[in-house]
Amino acid sequence: MDWISTPALLAIAGFAGGMVLGLAARLGRFCTLGAIEDAVLLGDRRRLRAWGLAIAVAILAAHFADLAGIIELENAIYLSSAVNVPAAVLGGLLFGLGMAFAGTCGFGALARIGGGDLKALVMVGVMAVSAYAAMNGITAVARSRLIEPLSFDIGRPQSIAGLASEAIPGLPAPLVAVAIAALILWWCLRNPDFRSNQRLILAGLAVGGAVSFGWLATGIIGTDPFEPQRLESYTFARPLGDSLIYLMTFTGSTIRFGIGATFGVVAGSLAAAIVQRRIRWEACDDPRELRRQMLGAFLMGTGGVLALGCTIGQGISAASVLAVSAPIVLASIYFGAWAGITWLVGGAPVALSQAPFLRIFRRPTQAGE
Repeated sequence: MDWISTPALLAIAGFAGGMVLGLAARLGRFCTLGAIEDAVLLGDRRRLRAWGLAIAVAILAAHFADLAGIIELENAIYLSSAVNVPAAVLGGLLFGLGMAFAGTCGFGALARIGGGDLKALVMVGVMAVSAYAAMNGITAVARSRLIEPLSFDIGRPQSIAGLASEAIPGLPAPLVAVAIAALILWWCLRNPDFRSNQRLILAGLAVGGAVSFGWLATGIIGTDPFEPQRLESYTFARPLGDSLIYLMTFTGSTIRFGIGATFGVVAGSLAAAIVQRRIRWEACDDPRELRRQMLGAFLMGTGGVLALGCTIGQGISAASVLAVSAPIVLASIYFGAWAGITWLVGGAPVALSQAPFLRIFRRPTQAGE
């Protein structure tokens, strides 16, 4: 289309898929921290299974599209030949801990904004600034000097399916992808409580479909020979910083897929909140809560850039292309969130929980504490 630029067209596509994600977050209660809290505190893994369903759907769709020649997965941003395990672990831990402190992730905060949550608006602002600082600002100096040199080149795209195929001659990479997706699906659907929960199943299918759509959109539209774009899907770490800069420097910035996705999630959540009639203005209960959430947002923004993705970026988008980094970051996020949740509910050692600096970020156990 000559009347619209490729980046703008990708932003529209990102907005459309982002709306689906926003609807799934609010209508389907698709939330990473909520899923982890249910598993850690209640032993309920149904929402984790919805997450697994989204990953399995995205794996199958992405690899079938690659097999059909519609997209070339080896060009995906998560499948570079450079592997940085320390960055993946540290970034994931910081993101998970920040998620526990903030009470949600970047994606969840965007979804909450659509329902009128002013706390989420503050969190998104802090996360956007910290993410951009980690990319191009003051914390980027430490990242580039201390973390980036720890990466190593494996000489080929870091695809688990591709590496398995290379290690076992004659084993097709697509077959590895299908086997992994089938194993995840078996784990999800073997639970009768999950199978009977239509809302969670629909949410998982919607999120997996949206991530798949992201790969297709950037893989098809982004092949414009005059304005080639990178192959990517949904993530909400760096795009928050890009969105903030775009809002502030509109005439000097180029809109991107991730910027459209960011606003799409808010729009989708707003639409769902209107349908549910659940738009309510909310603010922090006290300064302690605000401090804790701002710290969590800072950790998520910084950790998300270090890990090259968030719970959606690494957790589903990178997992869908079977990037080596995905399970490392996912495990680190889970452990960081588990540690944060455990500490916030009083499970940390007394000496640690009473540390003057950390004590101000703990959730009050009683009104007025």
